Amino acid sequence: MNNMQIQVTAASKRFNTEWIFSNLNFSFTTGQHYALIGNNGSGKSTLLQIIAGYIGLTKGGIQWISTSNETIDSTNIFQYISIATPYLELVEEFTALEQIIFHQQFKPLQNGLEPIELLEKIGLRNAAKKQIRNFSSGMKQRLKLALAIFDQAPILLLDEPCSNLDQEGIQTYHQLMQKYAMHKLVIVASNDPQEFQFCSQQLSLSNFKS
Repeated sequence: MNNMQIQVTAASKRFNTEWIFSNLNFSFTTGQHYALIGNNGSGKSTLLQIIAGYIGLTKGGIQWISTSNETIDSTNIFQYISIATPYLELVEEFTALEQIIFHQQFKPLQNGLEPIELLEKIGLRNAAKKQIRNFSSGMKQRLKLALAIFDQAPILLLDEPCSNLDQEGIQTYHQLMQKYAMHKLVIVASNDPQEFQFCSQQLSLSNFKS
Protein backbone atom coordinates (compact mmCIF):
# COMPACT_ATOMS: atom_id res chain seq x y z
CA MET A 1 0.00 0.00 0.00
CA ASN A 2 1.21 3.51 -0.78
CA ASN A 3 2.41 5.75 2.01
CA MET A 4 0.96 9.19 1.55
CA GLN A 5 1.44 12.70 2.82
CA ILE A 6 -1.02 15.57 2.44
CA GLN A 7 0.44 19.06 2.84
CA VAL A 8 -1.92 21.98 3.32
CA THR A 9 -0.22 25.37 2.99
CA ALA A 10 -1.70 28.79 3.86
CA ALA A 11 -5.09 27.24 3.04
CA SER A 12 -8.12 29.52 3.04
CA LYS A 13 -11.70 28.90 1.94
CA ARG A 14 -14.45 31.46 1.39
CA PHE A 15 -18.10 31.00 0.50
CA ASN A 16 -19.55 34.25 -0.86
CA THR A 17 -18.18 36.91 1.52
CA GLU A 18 -17.56 34.62 4.52
CA TRP A 19 -14.14 33.11 5.18
CA ILE A 20 -14.73 29.62 6.60
CA PHE A 21 -11.08 29.23 7.62
CA SER A 22 -7.87 31.00 6.66
CA ASN A 23 -4.09 30.54 6.69
CA LEU A 24 -4.20 26.87 7.67
CA ASN A 25 -0.87 25.01 7.56
CA PHE A 26 -0.81 21.31 8.36
CA SER A 27 0.66 17.98 7.22
CA PHE A 28 -1.15 14.63 7.35
CA THR A 29 0.90 11.40 7.11
CA THR A 30 0.10 7.71 6.53
CA GLY A 31 -0.21 5.68 9.72
CA GLN A 32 -1.38 8.70 11.70
CA HIS A 33 -4.99 9.35 12.66
CA TYR A 34 -6.39 12.87 12.83
CA ALA A 35 -9.59 14.42 14.15
CA LEU A 36 -10.89 17.64 12.59
CA ILE A 37 -12.81 19.39 15.36
CA GLY A 38 -14.35 22.83 15.80
CA ASN A 39 -17.58 24.75 16.16
CA ASN A 40 -20.42 24.24 13.69
CA GLY A 41 -19.52 26.15 10.53
CA SER A 42 -15.79 26.06 11.24
CA GLY A 43 -15.13 24.11 8.03
CA LYS A 44 -14.62 20.50 9.11
CA SER A 45 -16.67 18.99 6.27
CA THR A 46 -15.37 21.63 3.86
CA LEU A 47 -11.73 20.75 4.57
CA LEU A 48 -12.54 17.06 4.18
CA GLN A 49 -14.03 17.78 0.73
CA ILE A 50 -10.94 19.81 -0.21
CA ILE A 51 -8.68 16.95 0.85
CA ALA A 52 -10.84 14.57 -1.22
CA GLY A 53 -10.41 16.83 -4.26
CA TYR A 54 -14.15 17.60 -4.49
CA ILE A 55 -13.75 21.36 -4.14
CA GLY A 56 -10.84 23.78 -4.35
CA LEU A 57 -9.30 26.33 -2.02
CA THR A 58 -9.90 30.05 -2.39
CA LYS A 59 -6.29 30.74 -1.42
CA GLY A 60 -3.29 28.63 -0.54
CA GLY A 61 -2.41 25.16 -1.70
CA ILE A 62 -2.77 21.44 -1.08
CA GLN A 63 -0.42 18.69 -2.24
CA TRP A 64 -0.88 14.93 -2.16
CA ILE A 65 2.54 13.27 -2.14
CA SER A 66 3.21 9.54 -2.58
CA THR A 67 6.00 7.35 -1.17
CA SER A 68 8.23 8.05 -4.15
CA ASN A 69 7.93 11.80 -3.50
CA GLU A 70 5.66 12.10 -6.52
CA THR A 71 3.01 14.83 -6.37
CA ILE A 72 -0.37 13.46 -7.39
CA ASP A 73 -2.64 15.60 -9.54
CA SER A 74 -6.01 16.53 -8.04
CA THR A 75 -7.80 14.86 -10.95
CA ASN A 76 -6.31 11.49 -9.95
CA ILE A 77 -6.43 11.73 -6.16
CA PHE A 78 -9.75 9.84 -6.02
CA GLN A 79 -7.76 6.66 -6.69
CA TYR A 80 -5.98 7.07 -3.35
CA ILE A 81 -8.95 8.09 -1.21
CA SER A 82 -11.95 6.32 0.30
CA ILE A 83 -14.62 8.43 1.96
CA ALA A 84 -17.82 8.02 3.96
CA THR A 85 -19.97 11.08 4.62
CA PRO A 86 -23.65 11.87 5.29
CA TYR A 87 -23.95 13.65 1.92
CA LEU A 88 -22.68 10.77 -0.24
CA GLU A 89 -25.50 8.54 -1.42
CA LEU A 90 -25.67 4.85 -2.18
CA VAL A 91 -27.48 3.61 -5.30
CA GLU A 92 -30.98 3.07 -3.93
CA GLU A 93 -32.01 0.70 -6.75
CA PHE A 94 -29.12 -1.69 -6.03
CA THR A 95 -29.21 -4.52 -3.56
CA ALA A 96 -26.45 -4.46 -0.94
CA LEU A 97 -24.56 -7.12 -2.88
CA GLU A 98 -24.90 -5.20 -6.15
CA GLN A 99 -23.65 -2.01 -4.49
CA ILE A 100 -20.47 -3.76 -3.30
CA ILE A 101 -19.83 -5.40 -6.67
CA PHE A 102 -20.31 -2.03 -8.38
CA HIS A 103 -17.93 -0.38 -5.89
CA GLN A 104 -15.31 -3.08 -6.55
CA GLN A 105 -15.08 -2.05 -10.19
CA PHE A 106 -13.45 1.19 -9.05
CA LYS A 107 -11.95 0.29 -5.65
CA PRO A 108 -10.81 -3.30 -4.95
CA LEU A 109 -11.46 -4.64 -1.47
CA GLN A 110 -8.62 -5.43 0.95
CA ASN A 111 -7.05 -8.90 0.98
CA GLY A 112 -9.36 -10.38 -1.62
CA LEU A 113 -12.38 -9.95 0.63
CA GLU A 114 -15.57 -11.24 -0.99
CA PRO A 115 -18.72 -9.04 -1.01
CA ILE A 116 -20.73 -11.50 1.06
CA GLU A 117 -17.93 -11.58 3.66
CA LEU A 118 -18.05 -7.79 3.90
CA LEU A 119 -21.78 -7.91 4.60
CA GLU A 120 -21.25 -10.57 7.24
CA LYS A 121 -18.68 -8.42 9.05
CA ILE A 122 -21.19 -5.55 9.36
CA GLY A 123 -24.17 -7.73 10.28
CA LEU A 124 -25.97 -7.34 6.96
CA ARG A 125 -25.55 -10.79 5.41
CA ASN A 126 -29.29 -11.43 5.61
CA ALA A 127 -29.90 -8.17 3.72
CA ALA A 128 -27.59 -9.09 0.81
CA LYS A 129 -30.42 -9.20 -1.74
CA LYS A 130 -32.49 -6.41 -0.24
CA GLN A 131 -32.73 -3.14 -2.16
CA ILE A 132 -30.91 -0.30 -0.45
CA ARG A 133 -34.04 1.87 -0.76
CA ASN A 134 -35.56 -0.41 1.90
CA PHE A 135 -32.63 -0.10 4.31
CA SER A 136 -32.89 1.85 7.54
CA SER A 137 -30.60 4.86 7.91
CA GLY A 138 -28.38 2.83 10.25
CA MET A 139 -28.03 -0.01 7.74
CA LYS A 140 -27.09 2.46 5.02
CA GLN A 141 -24.46 4.01 7.28
CA ARG A 142 -22.95 0.60 8.07
CA LEU A 143 -22.67 -0.13 4.35
CA LYS A 144 -21.12 3.29 3.58
CA LEU A 145 -18.53 2.80 6.31
CA ALA A 146 -17.70 -0.72 5.18
CA LEU A 147 -17.19 0.33 1.56
CA ALA A 148 -14.77 3.05 2.71
CA ILE A 149 -12.91 1.07 5.37
CA PHE A 150 -12.49 -2.17 3.41
CA ASP A 151 -11.18 -0.76 0.14
CA GLN A 152 -7.45 -0.57 -0.56
CA ALA A 153 -7.09 3.21 -0.77
CA PRO A 154 -4.35 4.50 1.57
CA ILE A 155 -6.34 7.58 2.69
CA LEU A 156 -9.59 7.20 4.64
CA LEU A 157 -11.83 10.23 5.19
CA LEU A 158 -14.81 10.02 7.56
CA ASP A 159 -17.39 12.74 8.24
CA GLU A 160 -19.51 12.09 11.37
CA PRO A 161 -19.05 8.33 10.91
CA CYS A 162 -21.45 7.27 13.67
CA SER A 163 -24.42 9.22 12.30
CA ASN A 164 -27.57 7.07 12.53
CA LEU A 165 -25.74 4.19 14.24
CA ASP A 166 -27.06 2.49 17.37
CA GLN A 167 -24.67 1.31 20.10
CA GLU A 168 -24.08 -2.02 18.34
CA GLY A 169 -23.29 -0.15 15.12
CA ILE A 170 -20.86 2.16 16.93
CA GLN A 171 -19.11 -0.86 18.44
CA THR A 172 -18.86 -2.45 14.97
CA TYR A 173 -17.39 0.79 13.60
CA HIS A 174 -14.61 0.77 16.20
CA GLN A 175 -13.88 -2.91 15.65
CA LEU A 176 -13.58 -2.40 11.90
CA MET A 177 -11.35 0.65 12.31
CA GLN A 178 -8.99 -1.16 14.69
CA LYS A 179 -8.71 -4.25 12.51
CA TYR A 180 -8.75 -2.83 8.99
CA ALA A 181 -7.84 0.88 8.97
CA MET A 182 -5.07 1.65 11.46
CA HIS A 183 -2.39 1.31 8.74
CA LYS A 184 -4.06 4.07 6.68
CA LEU A 185 -3.94 7.85 6.83
CA VAL A 186 -7.25 8.46 8.63
CA ILE A 187 -8.98 11.84 9.00
CA VAL A 188 -12.26 12.08 10.94
CA ALA A 189 -14.39 15.25 10.91
CA SER A 190 -16.48 15.29 14.08
CA ASN A 191 -17.17 16.93 17.43
CA ASP A 192 -18.19 13.64 19.04
CA PRO A 193 -15.22 12.07 20.90
CA GLN A 194 -16.60 8.54 20.49
CA GLU A 195 -16.16 8.91 16.73
CA PHE A 196 -12.45 9.73 16.91
CA GLN A 197 -11.23 8.18 20.16
CA PHE A 198 -8.50 6.30 18.25
CA CYS A 199 -7.08 9.55 16.78
CA SER A 200 -3.79 10.68 18.31
CA GLN A 201 -3.91 14.20 16.84
CA GLN A 202 -6.62 16.87 16.77
CA LEU A 203 -6.83 19.90 14.51
CA SER A 204 -9.29 22.56 15.68
CA LEU A 205 -10.51 24.57 12.71
CA SER A 206 -12.03 27.15 15.06
CA ASN A 207 -8.43 28.40 15.48
CA PHE A 208 -8.28 29.40 11.81
CA LYS A 209 -11.19 31.82 11.61
CA SER A 210 -10.18 35.15 10.12
